[in-house]
Amino acid sequence: MSDLFSLKGKVSVVTGALGLIGREHCKALSEAGACVAVADIDGKACKEFADALGNNSVGVELDVTSKTSVESACSEILKKTGSIDVLVNNAAINDMFENPAMALEKSMFENYPLEMWQKSIDVNVTGIFLCSQVFGSEMAGKGNGSIINIASTYGIVAPDQSLYIDEKGKQKFYKSPAYPATKGAVISFTRFLAAYWGGRGVRVNTLSPGGVENSQDEFFVQSYSKRTPLGRMADRSDYKGAVVFLASDASSYMTGANLVVDGGWTIW
Repeated sequence: MSDLFSLKGKVSVVTGALGLIGREHCKALSEAGACVAVADIDGKACKEFADALGNNSVGVELDVTSKTSVESACSEILKKTGSIDVLVNNAAINDMFENPAMALEKSMFENYPLEMWQKSIDVNVTGIFLCSQVFGSEMAGKGNGSIINIASTYGIVAPDQSLYIDEKGKQKFYKSPAYPATKGAVISFTRFLAAYWGGRGVRVNTLSPGGVENSQDEFFVQSYSKRTPLGRMADRSDYKGAVVFLASDASSYMTGANLVVDGGWTIW
């Protein structure tokens, strides 16, 4: 059984690798034996993190919204490692409002800025398209590989806006439309690509995580936890097993699927 989950001798690319769960994806793949290509905007930090992972892991600078950057990163990874076997499309953005005092007004659908919508499309959707096109074509050319697209529970169900009401009954902000829309697109794109490349040995699956506890307001953590059958938000390490499963031969007959790991959030 351990051989099924082993990634020894495999090269795994992780985009958005320095993010909240990106680092955990990298650690999980490395612990399973993979050489990890740590890819994110900050090339220097990627190299430092890759050195700490071991397994001859490499760090590369990558802007997922630029095809030139994606192609350059792919060439660098191939030059240093010789192959690409797994791609984890983890890079994504979630809305951050520069002025917290304006967060409530700007997050309302009626006022939501077009530039924020477009930025989410560029990173969360076009970024996955470009990385899959470039890295995935390399896998399809050799006849095997695994692509894991990171979506969200909000790609499956609508945001519960009541979670953002504080203990005084005040709506702090609204979960805006871009994140759910782009994550829903990720799930649909996964199905397209799984069907398109299935005959060439490339498996494509989605991992939809639930909310990760990360120093949010206490009222939000409590509200989220109450709405979850397991009674808590996710720890950032809770997705390590799922990533290794999807990357490895343990999921060899699985493609086009959406693996939901959310503490039961979406069952209600």
